[in-house]
Amino acid sequence: MNPTSQSPGTTEYDYTYDENTAPCDEGNSFHRFKSLFLPILYCLVFIFCLLGNSLVLWVLVTRKRLTTMTDVCLLNLAVSDMLFVLPLPFQARYASDQWVFGTAMCKITAGIYYTGFYSSIFFITLMSIDRYIAIVHAVYAVRIRTASCGIIISLILWLVAGLASVPNIVFNQQLEIEQSVQCVPTYPPGGNTWKVASQFVTNILGLLIPLSILVYCYAQILKNLQKCKNRNKIKAIKMIFIIVIVFFLFWAPFNIALFLDSLQSLYLINDCKVSYWIALALQLTETVSFIHCCLNPMIYAFAGVMFKAHLKGIFQSCVRLFSSTAGGVVSGQSFLAPTQLSGCSDSTGML
Repeated sequence: MNPTSQSPGTTEYDYTYDENTAPCDEGNSFHRFKSLFLPILYCLVFIFCLLGNSLVLWVLVTRKRLTTMTDVCLLNLAVSDMLFVLPLPFQARYASDQWVFGTAMCKITAGIYYTGFYSSIFFITLMSIDRYIAIVHAVYAVRIRTASCGIIISLILWLVAGLASVPNIVFNQQLEIEQSVQCVPTYPPGGNTWKVASQFVTNILGLLIPLSILVYCYAQILKNLQKCKNRNKIKAIKMIFIIVIVFFLFWAPFNIALFLDSLQSLYLINDCKVSYWIALALQLTETVSFIHCCLNPMIYAFAGVMFKAHLKGIFQSCVRLFSSTAGGVVSGQSFLAPTQLSGCSDSTGML
C-alpha cells in the first residue's frame, strides 16, 4: 500500500505502511474492546491524573517554596504526568471510531505523549538519585541538592525527552488503512530499521536504564537504613519496595510487548496467531501503563511526611474559610509547620 495516495494530509516523502508486520486479523472482540472499554478508561485516567497532579502543583505553589531538588523533581514529575495524559481525550475518540483530527494533530499528540512518557520516567529516576544522595551521601547532599541544580538538570532532561520524541513526531501520519482513517507511525521503505531502532530506544530509555538506576539507588539506601535504629525504618523500607515494584509492574509488561513487536518486525516472529496476541498485549499493557501517572502523586508526594503536612495545612485553611463563611469558629492554627527531619529519620521524610 502506498499511503501517500490515500490521505491528502500526508507528506510527499515516500513512507510505506508495512503490511507484513501488521496483525493478520485483529478480530471483532479486539475492536469491541478498543471501542467500548478504552474510551471509558482513558477518560477516567485523564480525570484522576489531572486531579491528583493538580493537587500536587497546588501544594507546591501555595505552601512550599522550591528550595530543594526534591521540590523541583515533584513539580516536574507532576507536569510530566499531566503532559503524558493530555492526548487521552483524542485517543478516546480515536479508539471509539477512527482518527478525525488530521495529520498535524496526529503528530502533535504523538510528540506530547512521548515527551510526557520520557520526562515522567526521567524525573522518577532523578528523584531516586536525589534520595540516594540525601541518605547515602548526606555530607555532600547540602551542596548538590539545591533548587538551582535541580532546575538545570530538569531543563536537560526535558531537552532529552523532547529529542527522544522527535522520531515519533516525524513518522506519525494520518493514513487510510482498510477504509479506516488511522493515526499510525509510518516508516521509510526498505526494511524496518527505523521502527526497530525507535522501539529499542524506548526499551532502553523507558525501562532498562531507569530500572537499573532505581535498583542500584534503593539497594544502597536499604544498606544505609540497616544502620538506623528508629521506628520509621520499616515504613521507609516498605516505601522503597513499593516504588520499585510499582514501576516494574506498570512499565515492564509494555516494554516486553514492545520488544516482541520488534522481533516481529525483524521477522523473527512470523505467526498469525502470535501477531494477534502481540497486538493485543501492546494495547493492554500501554493502557495499563497510563494508570501509573495516577499513582505517582500518592507514591512520591502524598506519602511524604513534609508534603502531607503541607497538604493538611491547605485542607485546614479550606475548612477554616468554609466555617467562617458559615458563621462557625475554627480554633487552632490553620497550618502546621512540620519539623525538619534529620539523620536516619530524614529517610522517612524523603521516602
